[in-house]
Amino acid sequence: MMWLFLTTTCLICGTLNAGEFFDLENAVNPEVWMNTSEIITYNGYPSEEHEVTTKDGYILLVNRIPYGRRHARSTGPRPVVYMQHALFADSAYWLENFANGSLGFLLADAGYDVWMGNSRGNTWSRKHKTLSETQEEFWAFSFDEMARYDLPGIIDFIVNKTGQEKLYFIGHSLGTTIGFVAFSTMPELAQRIKMNFALGPVISFKYPTGIFTSFFLLSNSAIKAFFGTKGVFLEDEKRKISSTKICNNKILGVMCSEVMSLWAGFNKKNMNTSRMDVYMSHAPSGSSIQNILHIKQLYRSDEFRAYDWGSEAENVHHYNQSRPPLYDLSAMEVPTAIWAGGHDVLVTPRDVAKVLPQIRNLRYFKLLPEWNHFDFVWGLDAPQRMYSKIIALMKAYS
Repeated sequence: MMWLFLTTTCLICGTLNAGEFFDLENAVNPEVWMNTSEIITYNGYPSEEHEVTTKDGYILLVNRIPYGRRHARSTGPRPVVYMQHALFADSAYWLENFANGSLGFLLADAGYDVWMGNSRGNTWSRKHKTLSETQEEFWAFSFDEMARYDLPGIIDFIVNKTGQEKLYFIGHSLGTTIGFVAFSTMPELAQRIKMNFALGPVISFKYPTGIFTSFFLLSNSAIKAFFGTKGVFLEDEKRKISSTKICNNKILGVMCSEVMSLWAGFNKKNMNTSRMDVYMSHAPSGSSIQNILHIKQLYRSDEFRAYDWGSEAENVHHYNQSRPPLYDLSAMEVPTAIWAGGHDVLVTPRDVAKVLPQIRNLRYFKLLPEWNHFDFVWGLDAPQRMYSKIIALMKAYS
């Protein structure tokens, strides 16, 4: 949901002309211009890219760090971990701090075979066997399809490529949603997951307190009238250059962190503000309006359901029933660990508390009182307070 941050920042700085934009700060972090594979090799790690074609024809780019800098290629198969990014992010999400503070790199150095996906519709997964991204049909998906097709397709690919029958799953924000939907509805897929690590889980979205979540009070028709019916906040190089220049500036960069705080919570001292341009250079990466409407469906609701197609007839066509089916989290048997932030205004402690009793195989839960929604991936203290525990739990559930 970075797009609100970017949009607001540009509005705040709208009085500046283009020349003033580009004179703000000449030096930017080199990773700003890199894709995920380039970031991996820039930091001294081996990198692989793979394309995965889903059963419904979407072609997804998946990145891999097969081993860490301290490991030789020939030391044998490693336990596999798959990481699923949040809304409007991409696979670089797990690598945007320095190597000693990014979960993807730390897992590789701890001896894991690290895979990072890109959800359909983002910058790197905008291809299809028969459809063009200019067609409305291409964008007829939400996190339902990401759970039903993307995640099983990627996991099948990883299993075939590595020979490892089981793997660990890590998701943040909407990435957790994809995992919970998939593992509660597809038992055969769930059996392949050693442990599910959910960071800032988005299941209940009833009690958000961020000022920007009032966007979801708009009607579906109003949202479609404003944003269209296809993709939304697709990556734009010109906007990327402007936003990264702003966020890299010592003075205007404060506005980036302020708007981010209003959107996701207050913990600015726990973020490396010198990396703000790197964070923003990979967001927003794009998604579908239908995905936004599905998230809106969760807003202030007591129910966790599949996407509502807008009429009884359409729902009957897709589900053979007049209302979208409920997702029963109690049906999920995967061992699960959950982390929540006390200052997360998107996924509030009240929302997390509502979900916890539904997780039948909850093995670990931790509320980090000072954390906001971004501390799980960008927090300076995340390696000590969370990443080390993730690795310890992986070893315990090997």
